[in-house]
Amino acid sequence: MASSRPPLRRLAALVYGRVRANQRLLTSSTAERASPSPAEPEAVRMTEGCVRRLKELHAKEPSAEGKMLRVSVEAGGCSGFQYSFSLDNKKNSEDRIFEKDGVKLVVDDISYDFVKGATVDYEEELIRSAFVVSTNPSAVGGCSCKSSFMVK
Repeated sequence: MASSRPPLRRLAALVYGRVRANQRLLTSSTAERASPSPAEPEAVRMTEGCVRRLKELHAKEPSAEGKMLRVSVEAGGCSGFQYSFSLDNKKNSEDRIFEKDGVKLVVDDISYDFVKGATVDYEEELIRSAFVVSTNPSAVGGCSCKSSFMVK
């Protein structure tokens, strides 16, 4: 009997189930570890450009004051996974927070496995200005948009 759900929804449900199963495995094996400090090689680092832009946002936008840069990884994009950036003032229990010069970057536990050891930068170009992951040791490739990547 064929499923009445579209193939994309079936695939999304399968991927979601696999991610949750992997999260349970990872959580059980890493529950004892504390969040890495910025000096550790698996920390997510921010460049000076990233820190400067976050401070500018805090100064210019009263609604952005004290918010953290949230980096997450979602399925999609040209290469299979894509980065998502947002300003957030909420910290969830499974989040990891990295701080530099008074600004904070937050990564949820599932996304952390895709970005540990990565560096977040802010790039200003003629066609766009955006936060980007400039280096990611977990990625083997990506597209020229710098927002999607393939995992090792």
